[in-house]
Amino acid sequence: MRLKLDIDPDLVAMMQAEIKAGEKAVTGAMREAGAGLKTAWRGQITGAGLGRRLANSIRNATYPEAGDSLNATALVWSKAPVIIGAHNAGPLIRSKDGFWLAIPTEAAGKSLRGGRITPGEWERRTGLRLRFVYRRRGPSLLVAEGRLNTKGRAVASKSKTGRGRATVPIFLLVPQVRLPKRLALAREAERAAEAVPGRVVGKWVEGRTIL
Repeated sequence: MRLKLDIDPDLVAMMQAEIKAGEKAVTGAMREAGAGLKTAWRGQITGAGLGRRLANSIRNATYPEAGDSLNATALVWSKAPVIIGAHNAGPLIRSKDGFWLAIPTEAAGKSLRGGRITPGEWERRTGLRLRFVYRRRGPSLLVAEGRLNTKGRAVASKSKTGRGRATVPIFLLVPQVRLPKRLALAREAERAAEAVPGRVVGKWVEGRTIL
């Protein structure tokens, strides 16, 4: 006697369909998680007043780059990791030479090369010499003898009588400074990670319904 067993529906086909739905669900969830985290990080950066350019340094990618996988992953990173990391950690900054950090005042103006102007660049640009003033309380100073123009910048005085000439603080000198912590990127990353299981389940159920 010969027995034949027919299974209806086809279990192999069902399992293959289930795996396919799972692969699409995991990949789709990771793609959404990565894009959402990128948006959240960019929002934090612009909200902290750090500018759109720095915010746009945040990028994301999903792997595998093509196709679906149960092992899909999302990567979110910055093309300016040092700057982002500093604002995220709030580090203590000291002079590389162990001396003073020169913090420009408003009278110093801005560097022509972008960023903070240095004492050397300021002297070359204005033709004035900086003089060190030590203070026991509060930061010491680098000052110059000149006048303030209409923009509040220190410039050389052309007056022969000395009218309008003053001793102007150009730089504050401090041994160290702590950069304020302006970002909390880990918090957003944790939120994104916690939401992944729910995203996967939702997309998996949706994929099975479609199939």
